[in-house]
Amino acid sequence: MENTKCIYRNARVIDPATNTDEIRDVGVENGVFADPAKLGSDAKIIDLKGYVLAPGFTDIHVHLRHPGNTNAETIRTGTLAAAAGGFTSIVPMPNTSPCTDNPGTVQLIMSIAQKDSPVHILPCAAMTKNLEGQEMTGIGGLKSAGVIALSDDGKCVQNHELMRHIVEYSRTFALPILDHCEDTILASGGVMHEGHWSVFLGMKGMSGAAEELMVARDAILARMADWKIHIQHISCKHAINILRQARKNGIKLSGEATPHHFTLTDVEIKRFDTNYKMNPPLRSEEDRMALIEALQDGTVTVIATDHAPHTPTAKNVEFDYAPFGIVGLETAVPVSLTELYHKKYLTLPQLIAKFTTGPAEVLGLPIGTLEIGRAADMTILDTEKEFTVDPDSFRSKGRNTPFGGYKAKGCAAATIVDGKCVYSIIDALKAE
Repeated sequence: MENTKCIYRNARVIDPATNTDEIRDVGVENGVFADPAKLGSDAKIIDLKGYVLAPGFTDIHVHLRHPGNTNAETIRTGTLAAAAGGFTSIVPMPNTSPCTDNPGTVQLIMSIAQKDSPVHILPCAAMTKNLEGQEMTGIGGLKSAGVIALSDDGKCVQNHELMRHIVEYSRTFALPILDHCEDTILASGGVMHEGHWSVFLGMKGMSGAAEELMVARDAILARMADWKIHIQHISCKHAINILRQARKNGIKLSGEATPHHFTLTDVEIKRFDTNYKMNPPLRSEEDRMALIEALQDGTVTVIATDHAPHTPTAKNVEFDYAPFGIVGLETAVPVSLTELYHKKYLTLPQLIAKFTTGPAEVLGLPIGTLEIGRAADMTILDTEKEFTVDPDSFRSKGRNTPFGGYKAKGCAAATIVDGKCVYSIIDALKAE
C-alpha cells in the first residue's frame, strides 16, 4: 500500500501567502498538508536540499482546444504539459467547439478532465452566447455547473451596456470576469504592433489604443459595479498606467502579464516567423519595460501563459494569414526565472506570488498556499538548472513557440497534485 504520509525536508520553502521563506519541513498526509511534527516515524522522508518548494502554481489563462480542435491539443496533452511546466491548476478558456457557454459543455469538459487530467481544471465559461458579444449566457446555471470565472477570451464584448449587465450579474454570482481588452474597430486587420516596425515592414499595425480604450472601459465598469474584472495579457504602457491608477483608487481591477510580452518585442517580426504572431501583439521595448515595472510594483499581480496551441499546418502560412497564438505551459516558468529572477527584476518570493497568491486573489479560491489542511499541491523549482528549450520535447501537441533554442536558467523540477507526484526530474520523486 502506498505510504500516505510524507515529509519533504531541506528545501527552501517559499509561501507568499504566509510570508514564509526558510529551510523547513513540509508534511503531507492523505493528500493534504499536515504538521510534519505529528506524522510519526513511519512517514516517508524526501530530501529536497538545493530545491525550492512552493505552493502549486496556477495558470489562469489556457486554451485546451477540447472539445473541438483536438488536432491542436486535447485535455490530456494540455494538462500533461501543465504538469511538466509546474502548474497544479489551470483555467481553460471557453472558446471551444461547441463553445463552453452552457452547463452541458462544462460537465463534458469536467468528465473528460476527471479521467484524463493529472492537474486540477478550474472551468471558465463564456460571458456571451457563442462568444458573439450579443446575448449574455445563463450565468446562474453556469455557476451551478461549477464554473469559477467568466471570459469571452479571444474576443471582447464591444457593447458597453451589455458588458455592464454582465459585470453586475457576475457579481451576484461571485464570478470574476477575465477580459480580453480590444476595440475591434481600432485593431481591425492588424497583424502586429502599430509602430516603427510595422511601418518598416509594411504590415498592418494594431494600435495599443485598442487595448487602452477597453481597459479604461473595464476600470469604469469595475468601479460602478464594485466587482472584479481581470485584464488578460495586458501589453502596453498606457493601458498599464490605467490599471495602476485604478488599483490605487481601490477599484477591483487586476492584470496579468505573459512571459512573451515581458521578454520579446516587435523587432522579432522582421523574421516573418508566425511563432511570433499573437494577440495582443509583441509591443515596443518601452511597453516591455513598463510591463516589468508593473510586475515589480504590484500593478500586475499574475503571470499567465495564454497557452494557445495550433497545428503546424495552421501556422505554416504567410504571416498575414496565420492564426494568433503560441504555446506557453512548458516555457513560462523557465522564461520567468531567467528573465525576471536571474536578471534581478523580481525576488524569488515576488515571482512565486505571481503564480500563487496572485491567481488565488483574482479567482477568490483557497489555492496557492501551503497551509495545513489544504490540498497538497506543490511546485518544486530548480532555480539553477541550465538547458536549451526544445519544442520537440513538449508534452503539448503544440510546437508553436518563439522560445525554441532559448537558453533558460531554472525550471519546474517536480509537480505534486493532492500529494501525488505527477511530474518530476528529481530522482527522489518519481512521477506516477
